[in-house]
Parts: sequence; C-alpha cells; structure tokens
Amino acid sequence: MITIYDWFGYELPIKERYQLIREAGFDGVLLWWSDGFGRDCFGRNDYRTGPQIAREAGLFIENIHTPVQNENKLWLDNLDGEAVTDCYLQCVADCAEFEIPTMVVHLPNEDNPCNTLGLDRIKRITEKAEQLGVNVALENLWNLTNLAYVLEQVDSLRIGFCYDSGHHYRYYPGNDLLSMYGSRLMAIHLHDNNGSYAQHGLPFDGTIDWSTTMKKISETDYSGATAIEAMNWDYEDLSAKEFLHKAFERARRLEALS
Repeated sequence: MITIYDWFGYELPIKERYQLIREAGFDGVLLWWSDGFGRDCFGRNDYRTGPQIAREAGLFIENIHTPVQNENKLWLDNLDGEAVTDCYLQCVADCAEFEIPTMVVHLPNEDNPCNTLGLDRIKRITEKAEQLGVNVALENLWNLTNLAYVLEQVDSLRIGFCYDSGHHYRYYPGNDLLSMYGSRLMAIHLHDNNGSYAQHGLPFDGTIDWSTTMKKISETDYSGATAIEAMNWDYEDLSAKEFLHKAFERARRLEALS
C-alpha cells in the first residue's frame, strides 16, 4: 500500500485534491487535522470533512497529523499547556469518531525538556487512547530527548513511534532511530533531505541512503503503508498532477527496496 500526506502543496479544492491523489495511484492519505497554515481553504473547518471526501474518492485514511503550532507548550503549567493537552485529547476522540486508527504528534523540542506535569499529561492522553482504541505515534524532530523519555516512561501498546526520514537526517543523522524505536513503529513519513528546507523533498532527490532505510523499516514490526510526506516547495515547475505521479513513482521504487 502507498499513501501520501494530503496537503502536499498547491491551492486545490479538497475534492479535486483527493481525486488527483487517487488517479495517481495512491491507496490512501495522511490527513492534516487542523485549519492552521491556511489549509482550511473555504473557512468552514473543511479538514473535518476530509475523511468522507477521501473515502468517496476511494482512499483509505492511514492517520491524522495533529496541530503543531503550539507543540512546545505541552509541558507548561498554564492555560496554554492545558489547551494543547485538550487539543490532543480531542484528536483522540476525533480518530475514534471518524474511524481513523492513528494520530501523529510532535512532542516539544530540546529547549523544552519534559517535566512531571508533562508526563502526567501524556499519561492522560494514553489513557484516553487506550479507552478508545487509538494509536498515538510520536514523531522524531529536534526532540529526541523528549521522545526517548516518553517512550521509556509510557509502556502502552497505544503509544509508539512515527519515523520521519527527513527529520532524522536533518537533526540526528548519527542516531539509528529505527533500531532504537522500530519495535514501537506505528507510522512513517518518507521524504528526502534536499531542497530549500533540507527536508520534505521527493525520495531519491537528496542524500538519504534509501536502500538502508527501507531495509531497516522492513526489519521492524511495521505493517503500514509506504507513506510519502513530500512537499512541492522545490517542484513548483510541476503541476499537481505531475508532482503526484512523480511521488507515486518514487514510492514504488522505495517499496522495491523493502
């Protein structure tokens, strides 16, 4: 199975977006679960209509990506910290409501080490995830200390790891994250480390050793899709249709390596 992050760039009506994704050959999508970054195109909380529209286009929904604008406030002992916690708790409930198995979360970065309050909040999220049968996949960014700590402290089948290849080689190229946390792998984001932001390029356009990466993924217990999280930031000469077809071709090449 091959999936792609649904908001990969381009200003497109949501129905056309999903139709183009399906026509390119993708089996499913990873949904952006927020109206942040101008992604609520028509001002009507369209992200909540995404599951139905995606399914009508013949796509399955692998996971949602929770909002990221306030991720570094999760440990704070104030109303902002409670608001972020409530947001993640709502995302768990949304996954259950919309029958989406997994949500992806960014933990705070290295400048914001986890504290007792933060761990208690993670445990609240874990309890709700266990009650509702939702997986919470913690993504690697510049946050390895917090990621490692939470995965060590929270022993739950509902709390796991989202491996992001581009973030891996941008922030911690010397760490073998898949060997360290592959046993808890719940989601993957595959993109290369080229381009304007040193990430979110199409696979094989940067310097990542994809043969090694895909072999390590295949050695874990991960059974999900080959999930592309590329953006069109450095492919603006391509139409949305051309970008998607190129992304699908790259995903097929990745699958051949696993």
